[in-house]
Amino acid sequence: MAAKVFSSVVIGSTATEMKIFELSPRRGMRQIDFVSYPINLGVDAYTDGRLNMKKVDEVCRVLKDFVRIMAGYRVEDMRVVATSALREIRADLITRDYIEKQTGLSIEILSNSEQRFLDYKSIASESDSFEKIIKNGTAIVDIGGSSSQISVFDNDRLITTQNIRMGKVSSREKFLPMARNNRHFERLMTELMEHELNGFARLYQKDRQIKNLIVIDRGLLALLGGAQPDANIVVVPRQTFNEAVETIIPMTPAEIAAQFDMSQDLAAFLIPSAVFARCLLEKMDAQDIWLPRMSISDGICYDYAVKNHFIRPRHSFDDDIIAASRNIAKRYKSNQPHIRNMEELSLQIFDKLKKIHGLGARERLLLQIAVILHNCGKYISLSNVAECAYNIVMATEIIGLSHAERQIIANVVKFNTLDFSYYRELALGTSVSREEYLVIAKLTAILRLANALDRSHRQKVKGAVVTLKEDTLVISVTSQEDLTLEIGTLEEKADFFEEVFNVHPVLKQRRKL
Repeated sequence: MAAKVFSSVVIGSTATEMKIFELSPRRGMRQIDFVSYPINLGVDAYTDGRLNMKKVDEVCRVLKDFVRIMAGYRVEDMRVVATSALREIRADLITRDYIEKQTGLSIEILSNSEQRFLDYKSIASESDSFEKIIKNGTAIVDIGGSSSQISVFDNDRLITTQNIRMGKVSSREKFLPMARNNRHFERLMTELMEHELNGFARLYQKDRQIKNLIVIDRGLLALLGGAQPDANIVVVPRQTFNEAVETIIPMTPAEIAAQFDMSQDLAAFLIPSAVFARCLLEKMDAQDIWLPRMSISDGICYDYAVKNHFIRPRHSFDDDIIAASRNIAKRYKSNQPHIRNMEELSLQIFDKLKKIHGLGARERLLLQIAVILHNCGKYISLSNVAECAYNIVMATEIIGLSHAERQIIANVVKFNTLDFSYYRELALGTSVSREEYLVIAKLTAILRLANALDRSHRQKVKGAVVTLKEDTLVISVTSQEDLTLEIGTLEEKADFFEEVFNVHPVLKQRRKL
């Protein structure tokens, strides 16, 4: 496979940046250029809910310059994304359309979970370090403009990921005006952060020891990264970090910018980031703070390189999404043996019908998550399980999934037990597209069938073998159990399954001799 030149462009809350990479199977990812332009969109977005048009025109001018630079490098493919500054304004689609028309670029507005997922993929692009770090208790903290994400890993597994609605831009704009001075602002921030982190520790960290704290923040890297200029991940001892924080607290943004050689826009939000990181160090009792030089642009390129087979990943990010879903199911006291049995059945059915449904690996993952979460509504109500499960899924961020994917899962979970709404009905109250609707229908039919096969929640149909014979899907099981309930429920669900796939499901029982 020949080398390829790829560009990732990010319209962020404090800067618009572009990185250009050369990709090859032999050398992997190699950055060949990096351009960043400070444009503070976050203040307008988080305080007014709209962007100043002069700043939007400035973004357009910068993006046009990026296009010219890409042409010089003969960039063959690109991905252009926007983060919270565009995501959180009222006229997000209108503003995106304006920028696209002015620049000729196609822009993707990332959901929070997609943005954070790419941020921690950026750390994974430094594969050896990432795999080594997450073997022990590790928290990856992404300090954003309007919120911050905390993802906890242990034994190579994602344990939980939670969003805290406090970011460096929104916190500064909200609390600095009410503070008497910088030291008072620091105390206000510390009080609020301690409250948020106490809740996080009680619900999610519990007794787990966090040895490594990785903080994604450009300002902190600019403050502390100069001592290790060649390191992809800068490691700063706790005492050194605390001394640096005490140094900058009394300073103005202009003084910070001059002393530490950073832009004034970056310096303006350094104190909120520093206070947040210091609270985390103390709460988690970590000895060092790790500051990666990689940014979301690296994560975008890494994601592209893996999907296009330039890089073979050492870490399974799908497993992280599944692990996060399992933790949600446990939080809502879902029946784990029932879920495991349904996973086995539903994924077998999905695989056997591959030529008929035409879906891929991503839809298979969405089906698995729907199975894991299908019963979480029982925690809220035994009589309204479907609607409660739908609301739980829609209200819960699952890292790595877009809003559209979460909506697919929520609808599959809902229609597992409720009457299925056909497209004309479903489109009235949701943003579901025709393509997404077809995915919902297919995954719902499979989920219903798998659920029917364990209607008693006693795993009678365990170790089943699924085969497709012309227009019949045969589920064969060797069991001495009474399967009357499962056979009867399967017959009830067969009509919709047959309507979707034009295949009739049959349960065949072989009794042991």
